[in-house]
Amino acid sequence: MLVYSMILYAPWEKAFKKVYTPFEHFLHAQTTTGLILMGMTIVALIIANSPFYETYQHIIHTKIEFDIGSLQIKNSLYHWINNGLMAIFFFMIGLEIKREILVGELSNIKIAILPIFSAIGGMLVPALIFISINQDGIGANGWGIPMATDIAFAISALVLLGNRVSPALVTFLVALAIVDDLGAVLVIALFYTSQIHFDFLLLTGGMFLIMISLNRFGIHAILPYFIVGFFMWFFMLESGVHATIAGVIAAFAIPSKPKIPPLDFTQQTKNLLDEYDNYPVATDHTMHEQQKAILQNIKDRIDAVGSPTTRLEQSLHLPVSLLVIPLFALANAGIHINFSSISDVIFEPVSLGIIFGLICGKIIGIAGVAFVAIKAGIAKLPQESSMSQIFGVAMLGGIGFTMSIFVADLAFSNNSTLVFQAKIGILTASLLAGFVGFIWLRFIAKPPTKSGTSL
Repeated sequence: MLVYSMILYAPWEKAFKKVYTPFEHFLHAQTTTGLILMGMTIVALIIANSPFYETYQHIIHTKIEFDIGSLQIKNSLYHWINNGLMAIFFFMIGLEIKREILVGELSNIKIAILPIFSAIGGMLVPALIFISINQDGIGANGWGIPMATDIAFAISALVLLGNRVSPALVTFLVALAIVDDLGAVLVIALFYTSQIHFDFLLLTGGMFLIMISLNRFGIHAILPYFIVGFFMWFFMLESGVHATIAGVIAAFAIPSKPKIPPLDFTQQTKNLLDEYDNYPVATDHTMHEQQKAILQNIKDRIDAVGSPTTRLEQSLHLPVSLLVIPLFALANAGIHINFSSISDVIFEPVSLGIIFGLICGKIIGIAGVAFVAIKAGIAKLPQESSMSQIFGVAMLGGIGFTMSIFVADLAFSNNSTLVFQAKIGILTASLLAGFVGFIWLRFIAKPPTKSGTSL
């Protein structure tokens, strides 16, 4: 039985033992998030179109109350998911943006220029298309909805293609999606805030300054940042600016440098291992008390050689993938669809604006801007990639989903009809963009020439 178990689990053991770079870890985490998000979206749609719909609505709109001194916060479960748990999601986005700027693809302007330009085009063109369709309508405020790209879904689709796409193309999409996320955060902060209470906004700024001070004083422990960050989130919530923005701001205050330099860690660890080996092995194979202390010392140094931002990013991917994103999808993707009138809903200006924005707008904005930038000599194609593949990536950029739904709820917070139209448009466009983009890259996209500069 023992031999059978070893044979059965050996492949999994090998997979777990493989050492991933932070970027590879990020890609695997995003792929996992995308697959879970897809599954939970299907579950939400099934529940919303079943006899359990009323129960589902009752649960997500259940009021939950918190009292903090004289302050009382009473909101629905739906509200707490979108303003509370999603702040953790935005915090992780902030960590990813910071990593890309400091050491990732956005740290080298020569490499970053193409995804930056493409991302800007992929935000502006969809917004303009939406505005052109809804210019004089009640849904005009939804122009920010088709600007977003769902990084988890888009990367999942690209990674599933395996060797048919180059690593440089995957990196291009990651950098593009990160810039896109930053743009979405700015749009939410600047344009989807109805009323600002400046007293609470000043308190938010004060909490941020405290976090920056902790960073400057070399505090690497996570707990102080968590405590101050919680109060910053609370004050942001009360200020009127969407509370999730606090997550992004907090991420930029987390230390990104290790407490112990890597070279010092190597030498000190060797010395500790030599000291560990100097103790004689006990007859019962138990460790000497001093050896236990040495192992704890090594463990502490391992933690210290990794920066807090890296540790947090890696540790948060699992709870975000398994809790935050699934709950968001369950609460927001549960659309009760009247299939007899679905065709009428799709042809509403809001739905059409989102569909054309996410599909046509992303293709024109991402691939069109990339083509112009490359032809003008401003940027270069990613290695071992063709313009045809950039076109396919632009299609995948039309998968809006998570961020688009989030913006839709902000844009049409007082109009459930427009929220419904927006979500139908988002689901339709995301499904078409994902399917067509995957098929294009899998069967149609031309491979690059030997020079790697095929257009």
